[in-house]
Amino acid sequence: MVNAAPLITGRCLCSALTYEYAGELGPASYCHCVDCRRVTGSAFNVSVRMVAARFRIASGATASFTKAADSGAPVTRHFCPGCGSPLFTTHPSRPEFLWIKAGSLDDPAVVVPSYQSWTRSRVKWSCIGSGLLAFPEGRV
Repeated sequence: MVNAAPLITGRCLCSALTYEYAGELGPASYCHCVDCRRVTGSAFNVSVRMVAARFRIASGATASFTKAADSGAPVTRHFCPGCGSPLFTTHPSRPEFLWIKAGSLDDPAVVVPSYQSWTRSRVKWSCIGSGLLAFPEGRV
């Protein structure tokens, strides 16, 4: 008997937009870039990579905003048009993946970040802890 992939769910703040993901999560990370700080309103972003083909919006629809990232590559940020909750990010250069905002998951405890990126942009009062793999810019 084959075990079914776990179903991971999440939602926006107003619950008008919900999503489901059937599969194992990819790597999770902290990002300290300026754009991630601005979009989250916090010192960093925590996101987890998912396979786009296993992800679906269960209810509602996202709005989006595309902007060149610090790397110069375009990044599209998807959010709830009602409450503004940031939900996930897509990159045209990697259409097979999307990156879910860990705070939007119904059970964020399933996420265990394995590295941090753009540490050169880290705010000094933000401390993740020692021992985590760190990249001064984007992960290579």
